[in-house]
Amino acid sequence: MANLVTGGAGFIGRRLVVALQQKKADVRLLSRSKQNEETIICDLGFDQIPDNALIGIDTIFHLAGVAHNVRDASKIADLYYKVNVRATIQLANLAVKSGVKRFVFVSSVKAGGKPPRGACANEKDQKNTEDVYGKTKREAELALLEIGKESGMHVSIIRPSLVYGPNLKGNLKFMLSGIKKGWFPPIPETGNRRVMIHVDDLVRAIILVAGDKRANGEIFIATDGITHSSREIYNALCGATGKLTPKWSVPKIFFDIAALIIPSIKDKISKLLGDECYSSVKLEEFGFKARKSLKDINETDF
Repeated sequence: MANLVTGGAGFIGRRLVVALQQKKADVRLLSRSKQNEETIICDLGFDQIPDNALIGIDTIFHLAGVAHNVRDASKIADLYYKVNVRATIQLANLAVKSGVKRFVFVSSVKAGGKPPRGACANEKDQKNTEDVYGKTKREAELALLEIGKESGMHVSIIRPSLVYGPNLKGNLKFMLSGIKKGWFPPIPETGNRRVMIHVDDLVRAIILVAGDKRANGEIFIATDGITHSSREIYNALCGATGKLTPKWSVPKIFFDIAALIIPSIKDKISKLLGDECYSSVKLEEFGFKARKSLKDINETDF
């Protein structure tokens, strides 16, 4: 029997495919473009998933989706729903029809809403999500859990925290690029708490829940179990790129004033200096332990 990976050309998907192949597993990809001879070409935003796509598939790892976009998300909300919700439900229903045994969905901590003030959120801390990305991920989660319950197919959900590693994307890539080029300002130590996970540890967590019967019907937050302030992350990136860590920092009041003067960057500053703390105790109780941490990184991790 084989594994199907959606999003196999992405940051996380590429590492998952390699890990599965190292375990001598047969891997089939569902992708917008041809990745190898086993690729089924399908754009989840526009195409119907072929009925024969899942023949012989035992486990599905569903990573494909529309993530945070630099454009106004409200203007492409329909695409979020098409890919993150409707295509996920279609894939799951086809999986049931095709006799697939296990379905692992890579969601996001954003599906759980903002963590409680001053605390690290766990899987039971469920709040209304703030944006279309989180809303669509949560809607997909609920639909999958119901499909799994009704059909008996093993469904497990992983909510990654901030993921770093080779070929990373998003805000970390932006900060890393700024540090390398010397224009990203030394941010202040605010004592905020953020959590992260290395992409290879996340891949191990994904494979773990796929093979553990106890994980059926469960949601897991994935972190490396360590909290970091934004300044600590900044310092680690400086070290990883061989840059000297500045002894000074831009005062926080500068960022506060900038957010007042330029409302469009208020959210970015909040993400940079605010709390984003989540707990992965539940995943650890299933035997997961991160092997990499931010203090161990070097330039090869980016």
